[in-house]
Amino acid sequence: MQIKTFFAAFAVLGLLASCAQMERYHPMDMTQAVQSAKTRADHEALARHYENMAQTMQEKMQKHKKLLEQYEAESYHYGREAEDLKAHSHALIRFYEQAAEANMNMAASHRKMAAEAK
Repeated sequence: MQIKTFFAAFAVLGLLASCAQMERYHPMDMTQAVQSAKTRADHEALARHYENMAQTMQEKMQKHKKLLEQYEAESYHYGREAEDLKAHSHALIRFYEQAAEANMNMAASHRKMAAEAK
C-alpha cells in the first residue's frame, strides 16, 4: 500500500513540477520584443522564438500523452487517484496542444511580416 501511495505522490509531484517551470520559457519581455520589431531580422528572430516554444510545447504534450497511456494501462497502481491523474493529463495535453498551435500561428505571422519588411 505504501508503494502505491509513493508512486501516486511521485507522479503528482512530477506533474506539478512540470507546470511550475513555465516561467523559465519567457526570459525576455515578449510584449516589448513584439512592439519593437521593425526589421526582417527582428521578425525572423521572433518567428524562431515562437517555433522553439511550439516545439517545447509539443514535447511536453508527448510526455503527458505517454503518462496518460501509463495511467490508463496501469490504473490499478494508482488506486483512487487514477481518474484524477488521467483527467489532469488530458487537461495538460489540451493546454500544451493549444499553446503549440498558438505559438505556430505567431511564428507564421512573424514570418509573413519578415517577408514584407524591408
